[in-house]
Amino acid sequence: MAPDGDAMGSALAMWHYCKDRFAERGKVKSESGKWSVTVIVPNAFPSFFDWMPGAHEIKIYEHEAEKCNKLIAEADLFFCLDFNDPSRIGPMGARMLANPCPKILIDHHPGLERGKWKEESERGEGLTEIHSDPEACSTCEIVYRLIVESGESIVDGQIATCLYTGLMTDTGNFSFNSTRAELYDIIASLLRAGVKKDEIYDAVFNQYSADRVRLTGYALHRKMRIYPEHHLALITLSADELERFHYQIGDTEGLVNMPLQISDVYYSVFMREERAKPGTPKSRIRISFRSQGDRPVNIWASEVFHGGGHMNASGGEIYGTIGQAVRLFEQSYKKYLKI
Repeated sequence: MAPDGDAMGSALAMWHYCKDRFAERGKVKSESGKWSVTVIVPNAFPSFFDWMPGAHEIKIYEHEAEKCNKLIAEADLFFCLDFNDPSRIGPMGARMLANPCPKILIDHHPGLERGKWKEESERGEGLTEIHSDPEACSTCEIVYRLIVESGESIVDGQIATCLYTGLMTDTGNFSFNSTRAELYDIIASLLRAGVKKDEIYDAVFNQYSADRVRLTGYALHRKMRIYPEHHLALITLSADELERFHYQIGDTEGLVNMPLQISDVYYSVFMREERAKPGTPKSRIRISFRSQGDRPVNIWASEVFHGGGHMNASGGEIYGTIGQAVRLFEQSYKKYLKI
């Protein structure tokens, strides 16, 4: 899926940190002999992250595969940020594993013990170092801790801005998974470093297109189904419907959370169709899961839809039609929902 605010924030924060601190010390080297650091993401990120410091330097694998493959093959060190399974980053995951150089994982998603790193590790291609904390609200929180524990202080406003963006977006502007007092100590530190939180909020949440607002209204009015006996809501959008509203990457971001504003709705699922690409026989259905309180959705996402994630926020996918995805959803939800 498109990199979210936490993936963008953690990757760009590490890019600034390494570029400013490590490059001059000779840690990462380019073919020209100069020290360099590069962020590569598997696919395009939403346009409302274009403003982030360093975003214009990011390489997008699906757009520049040949150039990215060369960078990956020649790398001396990888930071794996905001994913805990190489399959989550598509074809570039296999390319990364083929390079035996050190790999450092920094992530907050649960399920690392069930991931695919073990086999690669046995071949000497796995992780060199792991910084994984499913209790953290975001990968940006872990990056912050690592920087501080290294003896540095967050004095760089660019790093602080990137970290704050990840913290804000992965907690729904601090509306969930954000009850620990330590989190607000981090926020206070970032504000002291010069973060302009209101400007960040405006850049992420108040720059929608008219088509996006109309798509949201259509989805809620015409495409939302309520299953009252199970406190469950489902929204589906086909590729044709998305095209009707001139869909851009990120236009459905946050849509899955909206049904949770309804009284007595504790679970929400959103399905989005990606039209089959040339050479691919079936469309891909991207599925997002959300829940409230002690009602897990990650097991459902993992066992039925080949995904996973956090207890209250998970994702999955299947190849086929929206109708097939809905049938699978309706056949399985009673087993996994806690009433």
